[in-house]
Amino acid sequence: MSKKPKIYIIDVTNRDGVQTSRICLSKLEKTMINLHLNELGVFQSEFGFPVTKHETNYLNANLELVEMGALKPIRLGGWLRAIPKDVEDAFKAVPKLKHVNLSISTSDQIIVHKFQGKLDHKSVINEMISGVKRAKSLGAESIGVNAEDASRTRLEYLVEFGQAAKEAGAARIRYCDTLGYDSPSSIYERISKLADAVKIDIELHCHNDLGMVVANSIMGAKAVNDAGFNAYINTCVNGMGERAGNADLVSVILAIKYGSGLAGEYQLDEKIDLKKAWKLCKYASYAFGVPIPINQPGIGANAFAHESGIHADGALKDRRNYELYDFEELGRGDPEIIETGRQITAGEYSGIKGFRNVYENLEVEFKDDKEAAKVLELVRYANVHNQKPLTKEELRFVAKHPDIAKKIFTMTP
Repeated sequence: MSKKPKIYIIDVTNRDGVQTSRICLSKLEKTMINLHLNELGVFQSEFGFPVTKHETNYLNANLELVEMGALKPIRLGGWLRAIPKDVEDAFKAVPKLKHVNLSISTSDQIIVHKFQGKLDHKSVINEMISGVKRAKSLGAESIGVNAEDASRTRLEYLVEFGQAAKEAGAARIRYCDTLGYDSPSSIYERISKLADAVKIDIELHCHNDLGMVVANSIMGAKAVNDAGFNAYINTCVNGMGERAGNADLVSVILAIKYGSGLAGEYQLDEKIDLKKAWKLCKYASYAFGVPIPINQPGIGANAFAHESGIHADGALKDRRNYELYDFEELGRGDPEIIETGRQITAGEYSGIKGFRNVYENLEVEFKDDKEAAKVLELVRYANVHNQKPLTKEELRFVAKHPDIAKKIFTMTP
């Protein structure tokens, strides 16, 4: 490759993050996360499942936001099984879909003990090829092919799978460390061989079952770049995800920007704007109903707190004594105002006067009572939809995009 390869972020909060057991996001909350990710400069959001019926209106509505320019330049990608029928159903339900990742398992463990004769190694590849070709014929502009359980897949077979995906028209291979089985050394070695053999951009999709998810993601990306290709790290906001979670979005970015041997050596997508991180992470915490750990890198309450006398003295003299990066870079530092007096809120049983007061405080004006009444009805639905009080950003979104909001709230079983 002529240009120096880069590391891009493909955030999967709205696909893998929402598969976290016991928690979920409303379709409005998923939309808000897409908007926040766009502000942060993330390359792509894996925004959902195009063959899942309750996702259909949300997915189409978000693609309308793309056409309107409200969700640009971020790409919105759908996750599908690498099965031609799923591809056909996806493009039928979500016709404006342009970016997809097609997934199929590649390890002996899954092929033998899960598929149990339904698919063998040859038919796995054939199924994947058919899926890629069908997606291209239906208008997909970029296709990533996911090798599920890649870390436990025989390397020779993984190379064969990758070459077949590339020849079929895939732009990237997603190396899935589905069980968090890899270590930093093993993933670097395996990815180096895979990239060198297939000569294609590679995604790193790692899990945290052994506590090495960020290190594995970084070392995998390093191996891809060292081989001369672009790397795409899959992340989730606040490290959400199945079981022990996926790679935390902020931790990955900080590691690339400030890690020894990484800073200045490896090029992160220049669109990334960490100043938007604090706002995004706080919103995701509220939406998921999961507090941010106090020791979370960059955004935890203690990330910039110093109590020890030696550390406090050093930090006051020069912040670089005990801080690798500045809190301002993450959008932190402004005081947070908590209302302690009278509050009028907008809920599912709000009346027009209280509702108008809420929006006046947000400096949002309506043309007339008819427009206000329309938005009030949507805000009532939004509260039922979210099952929690709406944030200021959500209230503004509903007022600014009422027709989009209506589609997001609408489900037809």
